[in-house]
Amino acid sequence: MSTTLFDLTGKIALVTGASRGIGESIAKLLAEQGAHVIVSSRKIDGCEVVSNAINESGGSAEAYACHVGNMDDISAIFTHIKNKHGKLDILVNNAAANPYFGDILDTDLGAYTKTVDVNVRGYFFMSVEGGRLMRDSGGGTIVNTASVNALIPGPLQGIYSITKAAVVSMTKAFAKECAPHGIRVNALLPGFTKTKFAGALFSNEEIYKTAIQSVPMGRHAEPEEMAGTVLYLVSDASSYTTGECIVVDGGFTI
Repeated sequence: MSTTLFDLTGKIALVTGASRGIGESIAKLLAEQGAHVIVSSRKIDGCEVVSNAINESGGSAEAYACHVGNMDDISAIFTHIKNKHGKLDILVNNAAANPYFGDILDTDLGAYTKTVDVNVRGYFFMSVEGGRLMRDSGGGTIVNTASVNALIPGPLQGIYSITKAAVVSMTKAFAKECAPHGIRVNALLPGFTKTKFAGALFSNEEIYKTAIQSVPMGRHAEPEEMAGTVLYLVSDASSYTTGECIVVDGGFTI
C-alpha cells in the first residue's frame, strides 16, 4: 500500500541480493509503495519465491537471476531492463559475499578475490550501468548496502570489512559525480542484523555476546528494520540531497 509521502508508483526498481534477508525486505517494501521491483540474486528459484509473493499480495515484481561478481551477468540484466522497461529509477546494491570467516592472516586468494569481485567490482559496475540508464531518463537513486564493519572492522571478518569500507568511499565518489545527472547515491550501514548471511556471527556464542555488548539497545536488528531507511532514501522525500552522500547506520551499533 503506497502512502502520500512514499509513493513509488511508476518507478522501476532493481534490488540485488533480494531472495532473502535485508534485500527481500527492501524489495517487498518498495513494491508495497507502488514500485515495480526486479528481484535479483544468484539463483532464480529464490528470486521467484519473493517475486511471486509480491505479485500475490497485489504488488508488481519479476525475477531475474544475476551474479554481480560476473560481468556478463551484469551486462545481461541491464540489457534486459533497457529492452523491457526502457529505464531504471531505483537501484539497490545489496548482494554481497563473505566466504571467509577467520584470522585475516590466513585469508587465501580465492576468498579475497570472491569478496572483492562481488562487494567492490560488482557494486561499481552495477552502479555504472544503472547510472547510465538513469542519466538517459533524467535521474534516479542508488543505494548501496555497506555495513557498520566499514567503520569498525568485525572480528574475523577482515577482507569483508575492507570491502565494505570501499563501498562507503565508492558511494561518496558516485554521489558527487552523478548529482549533476539528477542521480542521488547513498549508503546504508546496517548494524548487527540477524540474517542467514550473518549466520556465523549468531552461531558463535562468544562473538555474539561481544557484538551485543557494543549495541546501545542491547539487541540485534531484524531485516525489516533496515528496509524503511532505504525506502526514505529512494523517495522524493529525500530529494534535497544534491551530491552529498547520506551514510545511515542501522541504529543498533554506533
